[in-house]
Amino acid sequence: MGFPLPDSPHACLVSLPTWDAVIGYEESDPTVVGKMRAGYPRFFIHPITRKYLTKLEGLHAGEGERVMAYSSVGAAMRANEFVEERTGIPGRIGDAEGVPILIVPEGGFSAARDYWRHSGEIVSSRQAEDSLAGHLVPQKDGPRFRAELAETMKVNPEDCFLFESGMAAIFTLYRLVTALTPEKKTLQLCFPYVDVLKVQELFGVGVDFVNKARGKEFATALAAIEGGDYAAVFCEVPSNPLLNTVDLTAVSAACRVGNTPLLVDDTVCSHENIDALSLSDAVCTSLTKWVSGIGDIMAGSVKLNAGSPFCSSLREALEIEVPGGSRIYARDAEVLNANAKGLSERVRESNRGGEFVANLLDGHEAIDRVWYPSLIDREAYDEIRTPAGGYGGLMSFTLKNPERAPIVYQAMRFSKGPSLGTEYSLLCPYTLLAHYTELDWAVECGVPAELLRLSVGREPMEELRTRLHEALQLA
Repeated sequence: MGFPLPDSPHACLVSLPTWDAVIGYEESDPTVVGKMRAGYPRFFIHPITRKYLTKLEGLHAGEGERVMAYSSVGAAMRANEFVEERTGIPGRIGDAEGVPILIVPEGGFSAARDYWRHSGEIVSSRQAEDSLAGHLVPQKDGPRFRAELAETMKVNPEDCFLFESGMAAIFTLYRLVTALTPEKKTLQLCFPYVDVLKVQELFGVGVDFVNKARGKEFATALAAIEGGDYAAVFCEVPSNPLLNTVDLTAVSAACRVGNTPLLVDDTVCSHENIDALSLSDAVCTSLTKWVSGIGDIMAGSVKLNAGSPFCSSLREALEIEVPGGSRIYARDAEVLNANAKGLSERVRESNRGGEFVANLLDGHEAIDRVWYPSLIDREAYDEIRTPAGGYGGLMSFTLKNPERAPIVYQAMRFSKGPSLGTEYSLLCPYTLLAHYTELDWAVECGVPAELLRLSVGREPMEELRTRLHEALQLA
């Protein structure tokens, strides 16, 4: 018995069942990519959205031109600036019945797609579907959606801002805080999700990256924070995919001394398990993951700490960036609110299954190492764990015989795709998917090329045990 995959044309599903399929996807092998009907929307344009963009090109593009659609006029303008900076090719902004578009010569299209990926300021497949049909749903219920999601996120509505994707939430917050001191770099603590670091590298004056936030390197970083060296400090708690938990209390104290915003991403374990907000100035969350839990919606949020010295200025800026508190398309917001009603139960069951699987793997003779919050940096994690919180459903692991990873991966009877936080378990060779073009760098940072990341869903424990034992016999 297992939890079913979403039966929706808008599901963000991709199945890469073999190691070779993962490599083929990364190398754009037509024998692999040509069979894919969908994928993670920032990386793989949804078929409905692709059809919509094709229609827009027929209506608005000239010979040798392409079109990308974005979630706001500001996003389209920023995309145009990004394309010209990267390629020297200027585009032009257009309007497709209320949807902002960027029209660029073919040579600038790849950069326009890169902006879509890094910024997350995308057009959803539901919005594309309604645009194709000629009846966009007006955002008249935005305040209600915001209030309902704020209750789910355990924050007051005025301190909750909703975005079209998790990356859009992070990117917007990044732009706002760096605008306060544009001459300063940001600081990234612990190995982060790939595009979080890319945003800091590509869109500002630079970033200092502290890979292992402990010991002397961490002490040096804290001193620099106290000295006011940075525009902001970014960290994921726990981090993805190594599940490290930085000493958030120490970082928070240093940020207060240095008058520096502390911005935390709590997506990996969710606010049900940890309280990152009380120690930070703002928390970003990919609502695509545990809050939705189904895999058929993209969304993100920013929560503000009402006690933060930056709260008023950030709230004022976000109210301009996010009119009415929500940039989520109306039909997407309806789906998200419906999915979010199962959050607490989903997280509780994934906590139980996650700890069970992590302990099973940690004691297995074929496993070299397991990364999971109860097994690494536990003291730092427990400091921010909520009274009823667990250790989450996400973990990473490696085999003692890493050359067997492709065989074990193929044998594991789990859904195989590049996401987490769903009711059904998801497995992926994370380093290959996220860092294929920079594998040597990832390995130098302590992220093994053969690392497998598993997001445990709500399957019964015996079913999880059986699936793992079957595959690990081949290790």
